[in-house]
Amino acid sequence: MTIDFEKGGGLVPAVVQDAVTRKVLMLGYMNEEAYKLTLDRGLVTFFSRSRGRIWTKGETSGNFLQVREILADCDGDTLLVKAIPSGPVCHTGADTCFGEENQPTEVSSPEFLFYLESVIHDRMTNPVEGSYTNHLFSRGLNRIAQKVGEEAVELVIASKDDDKDLFLGEGADLMYHFLVLLAEKGCTLSEVIDVLKERHSR
Repeated sequence: MTIDFEKGGGLVPAVVQDAVTRKVLMLGYMNEEAYKLTLDRGLVTFFSRSRGRIWTKGETSGNFLQVREILADCDGDTLLVKAIPSGPVCHTGADTCFGEENQPTEVSSPEFLFYLESVIHDRMTNPVEGSYTNHLFSRGLNRIAQKVGEEAVELVIASKDDDKDLFLGEGADLMYHFLVLLAEKGCTLSEVIDVLKERHSR
């Protein structure tokens, strides 16, 4: 992918889109260094025109943008960055810098897991009163890990019966609590998938 940084005086606009919901989240600018850092770290990094320096989105708020894919337009002077947000993107606290709610419209089954992961991360940084997810986080790592163990046992028990709905329900419970545990450990679903990919290639 050839990117023409010189055309814009060393900068190219980077449109950030939620990789799951397809909503446009924000617009930033990258120079060559910011682009390389984005690729190396897997976190969207820009060049701030007002501050005159490199900055990684989320370095202050904790609401990082995890890169899924980067595309260049036909002229090579604009980037489309598909990413997974770990919380509200706008500095105002809004989901996007355009005032839209970042909710999925048509999300495929595999991509929904990434959307759910983003909701869980949002609960970490923006607690909601009465949220079960926040209740889990408040109990700490040991309790979250214990819940994963309990759900795994319940799934095994359900698998011994012929109740498909019960089995699927227990599977969903286990998957949800595993995502919460990943967040508590500072890990991501993408990292788990990377491990699976590496094993698959052997």
